[in-house]
Amino acid sequence: MSDITTAPAPSQSAAEEKAAGYRVRRTLPLRVEFIRQFRRRRTMFAFGILLALPWVLVAAFQIGGEEMGPDGMPSLVDVASSSALNFALFTLFVATGFLLVVAVALFCGDTVASEAGWSSLRYLLAAPVPRSRLLRQKLIVSLSYAAAAVLVLPLMSLIAGTVAFGWGPVELPTGGAVPVSTALQRMGIIIGYALIVQLVVAALAFLLSVVTDSPLGAVGGAVGLVIVSNILDAVTALGGWRDFLPSHWMWAWMDALQPTIQWTGMAKGAAISVAYSAVLLALAFRRFQSKDIVS
Repeated sequence: MSDITTAPAPSQSAAEEKAAGYRVRRTLPLRVEFIRQFRRRRTMFAFGILLALPWVLVAAFQIGGEEMGPDGMPSLVDVASSSALNFALFTLFVATGFLLVVAVALFCGDTVASEAGWSSLRYLLAAPVPRSRLLRQKLIVSLSYAAAAVLVLPLMSLIAGTVAFGWGPVELPTGGAVPVSTALQRMGIIIGYALIVQLVVAALAFLLSVVTDSPLGAVGGAVGLVIVSNILDAVTALGGWRDFLPSHWMWAWMDALQPTIQWTGMAKGAAISVAYSAVLLALAFRRFQSKDIVS
């Protein structure tokens, strides 16, 4: 009877050896995602428009001269050329309702849907990148670029306004002035509130980006719903129900231009925006965990 030699079983398979070096924290680093998104054409295009808008407005003021508000009532346009700070406030006022909404929706609505549109989302998950981590990394990067978009506009407006109109206190449309030191503090409050109020736009666009595979549908859907909210806000017959519309409080930062800051409107607007955003982001993560990724 011949001896039978049994080969020892391998301790690990080739797949297990590769898995031994796998670390969840090393998948889809933020640095890589930031670079990927920065190289996108839509990123350059969005920031290009935001950086160019203040100079276009400066040229418009230089060509067109002084303007009065609607029906002769005093407004920010009447004092926009008084100083750089006035000009920055006016630029933020005209951009809040649409341009900033589009920019924020673009960065947050395109981030996941574009991967699905390119059929690269399933390859990221097969890397493997856990679904929760992939969505978190995407959210952090998209919110960072959206915040940068909101910050870039007033900062460039200050530069353009300084070149065109000089530096000085904020002239209030109703009369009076706010000293530069106080105005800079108010400007910080205004920009901070603008970031918070745009958070609901970012969350809505991000949810739509998870739900649909079309970047245009996600971005357009978020912008369209904000437009509908603005239309409903104009229907005074709704009464107190308008307070629950996210767009109702977009311009509440103007209360910071009063001689004494009125916090009530900004507090309500911030609470509404944060509440809506938390719900929308929770829905996005829940939907993505169970979504059938086919592209």
